[in-house]
Amino acid sequence: MKLQKVTEVEKAPTRRWYDDACGTALALEFVGERWALLIIRELLYGPRRFGEIRANLPGISANVLTQRLDSLEGAGIVVRRRLPSPANIQVYDLTDWGREAEVPIREMGRWAARSPLHNPLAFMSTASAMTSLRTLIDPAKAAGKTMTVALRFPDDAFVARVADGELIIVRGEAADADATLTGDTLAMRHTIYGKRGFDGDGLLAVAGDRAAAQAFVDLFALPEKIAS
Repeated sequence: MKLQKVTEVEKAPTRRWYDDACGTALALEFVGERWALLIIRELLYGPRRFGEIRANLPGISANVLTQRLDSLEGAGIVVRRRLPSPANIQVYDLTDWGREAEVPIREMGRWAARSPLHNPLAFMSTASAMTSLRTLIDPAKAAGKTMTVALRFPDDAFVARVADGELIIVRGEAADADATLTGDTLAMRHTIYGKRGFDGDGLLAVAGDRAAAQAFVDLFALPEKIAS
């Protein structure tokens, strides 16, 4: 296939180039600025309003969030649209191509979590918590298991389905859940990664099939730390 230098104005980057043909260099042009990847992470489970994105990224200003969203939209990663009535509100969502960024986000998270500098008890949004589950499930332990677990947080809810060694997570409720886990993201970490059980202070509350809930928790583990 003949390589062709793209010179059309509409395909030119809006920021500086690294003058490097490596795809990683181009990826950094798209998402290398502070907050960009985390904004994508917040949109992995469906469209979000501007205020919802900002609320789940402590420290980001409205001005910076606007700039990053505009940049990601210009790169074809994010799209803004208006939800139909009765909602009739503007939201931001990932394009199909933008959603493919979940894979490198997960792998980067798995890699960085091995650092002794990683603090598993720091603030964690619900989207981040769900991405951690998608990242840290043990496929070997999940093989042959089928279960549906509802995860309810104070301002969000998800459905996690395990089948054929894979974990699929969507935002919403499930009437057919084997078990329902309720709490905040810190309680989720204490229960799922800390293996501290259910229903205690600072732990997830469980309703439904307790054995299924425990089987779900057993599928996850933090990666081993590198030698310090």
